[in-house]
Amino acid sequence: MNSRQRFEQIANYFETLTPQSVSELNAFYSATARFKDPFNDVTGVPAIETIFAHMFASLTQPRFVITGQVVDGDQAFLTWEFRFRFKRFDTQTEQVVLGTSHLVLDTDQRISLHRDYWDAAEELYEKLPWVGALMRWLKKKANS
Repeated sequence: MNSRQRFEQIANYFETLTPQSVSELNAFYSATARFKDPFNDVTGVPAIETIFAHMFASLTQPRFVITGQVVDGDQAFLTWEFRFRFKRFDTQTEQVVLGTSHLVLDTDQRISLHRDYWDAAEELYEKLPWVGALMRWLKKKANS
């Protein structure tokens, strides 16, 4: 299997991720993989599993929609929409966070680095009921 095919498999896995399939991360990540996003910086499959399990426990209907891929050898950038509903707030409104993942494969075609890039202030904090108004006000003040 070439790298492009492997990244297709990985993208499909993320798009179909469920609470049950989180336990299959070891088929896609190396034992010493690093995962970093605006809130986490962990190493190892058990720690990465914990992040995804927490996502399902904390949110309603979380899912990833892969909107693009750029593959160059053993690394790729996946652009995505993360769609979910807050459990604690207005559960009727679907939220969308836009982001990009930089993935690097090891020699066994498992992810050794997974780095997510997204703007936590714009994509998340501004959508929270209490924090959102403050974040929008600060953004307006910074731009005036």
